[in-house]
Amino acid sequence: MSEVPPNQDVVGDQPIALEDVVDRDALDDLCKSIHALFGIGVRVYASQGALLANVANELELCRYVNEVPGSRAACGATVIAAKSVAPGDDGEVTHPCFTGLAYHIVSLVHEGRRVGRIVLGPYAPAGLREPPPSLAQADKRLDVARASDLAATVPRVKQEALQRIAGHLKETLELIIFSSHKAWVTSKLHLYSVRESYRELQDKTTRLEQTLTRLKEVDRLKSNFLATMSHELRTPLTSIIGYSEMLAEGIAGELSAEQQEYVRTIHAKGEQLLRLIMGLLDLSKLESGTMSLRQAPAQIGPILKEVITTLAPVARKKEVELALDSDDAPCELAADAERLRQVFINLVDNAVKFTPKGGKVTVRARVTAGAAPSGDDDDEAAGAALLAPLLKQVEVRVSDTGIGIPAAERVKVFEAFYQVDSSSTREYGGTGLGLSIVKRIVDAHGGQVSVEGNEPNGTVFVVVLPSAQTRRAALPSRVPPALA
Repeated sequence: MSEVPPNQDVVGDQPIALEDVVDRDALDDLCKSIHALFGIGVRVYASQGALLANVANELELCRYVNEVPGSRAACGATVIAAKSVAPGDDGEVTHPCFTGLAYHIVSLVHEGRRVGRIVLGPYAPAGLREPPPSLAQADKRLDVARASDLAATVPRVKQEALQRIAGHLKETLELIIFSSHKAWVTSKLHLYSVRESYRELQDKTTRLEQTLTRLKEVDRLKSNFLATMSHELRTPLTSIIGYSEMLAEGIAGELSAEQQEYVRTIHAKGEQLLRLIMGLLDLSKLESGTMSLRQAPAQIGPILKEVITTLAPVARKKEVELALDSDDAPCELAADAERLRQVFINLVDNAVKFTPKGGKVTVRARVTAGAAPSGDDDDEAAGAALLAPLLKQVEVRVSDTGIGIPAAERVKVFEAFYQVDSSSTREYGGTGLGLSIVKRIVDAHGGQVSVEGNEPNGTVFVVVLPSAQTRRAALPSRVPPALA
């Protein structure tokens, strides 16, 4: 019966190599124990001929035979034949040697397939009395009497005992193979699972990258569209506002009271629309990074006083108290005063808009201390930050007693076009751009803006701006691109 091809890998449909799955240390220990007990050499081969274990001492007879050229060649041919001979249907065969000794070959079976073989020997059969004629025929120079004496020293084994030894060894080895192959299959399954997960992760990453690229392109197109449309809308709108002003001044002739009211309405709505368009333009410039800030030495006090003066009429009309509480402590900022004015007009105007009649809006400014910023995250930098001198910063709190903002919505209010009340019946107007523009301008100044609750009701917007000294102490990597 010819050797059956090696078993197939149940995981990857690849041939199982016995040398890959068998535990070599356990195999060596087993073969050594058999050799120590019975004095018989043990060799284990994979199905493709790879030698996996070789535990045997060279016999004196074999050493003598290999000293003579003719018998040495015969010995080599016998070893090759013993390694390649196919066991019979029983999975066992005895292969004779020309010296009278013999090899016993046993098949190793796993999952119904022969995956290797065991070669026991050479050993002397129990019935061996004298060397066979084939020994003398191998080479006439051999001393047959000496060879006969050396053959008498080889351990003799009865066939029944040899079969029990071979059966025990075969069963033990097949158990080792089963256990080793089970562990190997488990590791292969785990490896394939990891590879599949990694492949799926790569696919998801690729899809996410493609989606991100598309979103960036859509965002770019959106910004370009907003910038173009805002610019194109501003030109005719400026004419509408200009002509409505001329009509209101009577340049085209006297108007009746009703006509004056219509013209004032046109002018007011035109100004409102212009502010919306300017907000869109500012947002598109901030998103594209084309808005440049003209930084110069500035103090927060004059900026806030101008903001209060500008919005005082609006507050009086709505019967909302507007107050400024500033300590007037000097703290030089490196900032664009016009953009900061835009920030606080947005915040204060929002506070007035969302505060009911009889409410109060307070703008409170204080100079506080803050540590010098550091761009390093390691322990050494953290230690240095603890020892760094405290530098000045300006904290402005715009608080109101209005309707307030739910805690869950406070992070979202800085997103462009976001409205806390986005229903079609919402009471307060606006595009949702103001706070987004505020955050971007404050970020460009190296500052921070956040929102807090104002107990028992209302909202507090907190703007923190670093002093010029603090900004100079910052690492170059921390300076916002708009001011670099």
